[in-house]
Order: sequence, then structure tokens, then C-alpha cells
Amino acid sequence: MIAYVTIGADDVSRAKRFYSAFLPALGYRLEEDHGDLSYTLPRPDGQPAACPDFYVKSPFNGQPASVGNGTMVAFQAGSQQQVRDLHAAALAAGDVDEGQPGFRTSYGPQFYVAYLRDPQGNKVALFSCNPNEPGRDG
Repeated sequence: MIAYVTIGADDVSRAKRFYSAFLPALGYRLEEDHGDLSYTLPRPDGQPAACPDFYVKSPFNGQPASVGNGTMVAFQAGSQQQVRDLHAAALAAGDVDEGQPGFRTSYGPQFYVAYLRDPQGNKVALFSCNPNEPGRDG
């Protein structure tokens, strides 16, 4: 199980604007510590994390943050409408569209996804696979 994902950011305040535009709607709460951002999902006391935490930090080595080619972080939404809403909220926060919400022929018929680039250039996906919604072929 993945415990956490960390990405680097040179401008943490811009990253906060981007990620705070949609992560709270997915149940993440934000904690800030010494300029770093920790987005975590609530869990009962004494229970292990069910999903990975997500951290945005200045690189520990003091060098500029860089983007991994082919690296992407995906966040699951509850519905196709939520994917559309969160994608729009992230764009309104001033970030870059990397793929409008919709179905992709290379994925399963229920996989509804939108893609963004965060302020550092990291690729982010917002997706839903809700079986109670119409699929690509329906």
C-alpha cells in the first residue's frame, strides 16, 4: 500500500491555491508546517491510513523542484460531475488544462477523467469510475 506521495514545489503558495481548489472537496484536510503542505484524509484514532497522504514541499536538498517525465498523481472523485466541477475549480485557480473531462478510448468504459498541470508542471488526474453513471458506450 502506498503510504504517501510527496511532490516538490518552488512556489508553495501557488501550489496551495491549486491543490486547495479541489482536494478539500475530496475529503482531504490541509495542515501547514514550516511552509510545507500536508493534505490528509481523516482516519479513526489508531487506524492505519486507507489512502495515501499527499505532501507538497520545497525540495529537501535546496535545489529547484523538477517534474518527473511520465509521473502523474491521480485523485478519485465520486462522480463525473465532481470531476467536471473540480477541474473547473482548479482552472479558475489559474492552472493549466492538460485534458478536458471525458472518457478516453484507451481506458475502460466507466473511466471518466480530466487532466491538469499544477503550478510546478506536475501532471494531475481527477477521475471517476462510478458504475452507477453512464459509461462511454452508453
